Amino acid sequence: MTERWMIHLPVVTNDLLSAQRLARVVAHWTQILPQVDPGGTTVSAEDDQNSRHWVFCDRNMPDGRRCRLWPDHDGACSRRPRRR
Repeated sequence: MTERWMIHLPVVTNDLLSAQRLARVVAHWTQILPQVDPGGTTVSAEDDQNSRHWVFCDRNMPDGRRCRLWPDHDGACSRRPRRR
């Protein structure tokens, strides 16, 4: 077992897209904390928490930072978020 601990913060929305949008806002806001990895943010249905949906692309860019676009986006990765 590692000495790493994860924080699970339940937040309720009415659909997947709303959950992803809210998670993006929270992830962007918390990136000022060095302990937070916004690129690893996922959402799941309350009754199926083992099936998670990515909020960000999760690919690393040439500078080593993660892409901030939506998962499965078209075109090149970017640090500048685009609306979905």
